[in-house]
Amino acid sequence: MNTEISLRVATTNDTALIASMHARSWASAYRGILPDTYLDRDLQAERVAHWDARMKDVAAGAASVFIAEHAGEPVGFICLVEPDETGSVLVDNLHALPGHRGLGTGTVMLDEAARWARSRGARQLYLSVLEQNAAAIGFYESRGWTFAEREADHMAGIDVFSLRYVFALD
Repeated sequence: MNTEISLRVATTNDTALIASMHARSWASAYRGILPDTYLDRDLQAERVAHWDARMKDVAAGAASVFIAEHAGEPVGFICLVEPDETGSVLVDNLHALPGHRGLGTGTVMLDEAARWARSRGARQLYLSVLEQNAAAIGFYESRGWTFAEREADHMAGIDVFSLRYVFALD
């Protein structure tokens, strides 16, 4: 575990920060996957609206968000949804900012996701990743996540495919 990375619980006061980190991460990771016009023009406002709504769920106890910090600077975040009826926890978002990838931030966040989910009696974690996002797929697979299914999706005005990955909490 990277001891230089710490996590803190996000509050509604962090909504703008989370939206900004989400937009910056997507603008980097999804360049060449999603349309440039979306990434350059529409993404920031859409992520603000998304997180304004999502943080209401968090405040109501339906999910939790953790902000990763390196030397006190926010460098990423993870959003976890309370276990469903099958005992599965959705990793709704996991993002490390450009320039902070490959430094252990994602691993620290996944470790927290597993701890958090186990503390709620969950049996597995799951997430979706865009099919063309080879870096993210490699990251998850190298940490023991397994491919479960391919699903049609729609983002930024285009049809895409998302891959569902799962991680058993033995």
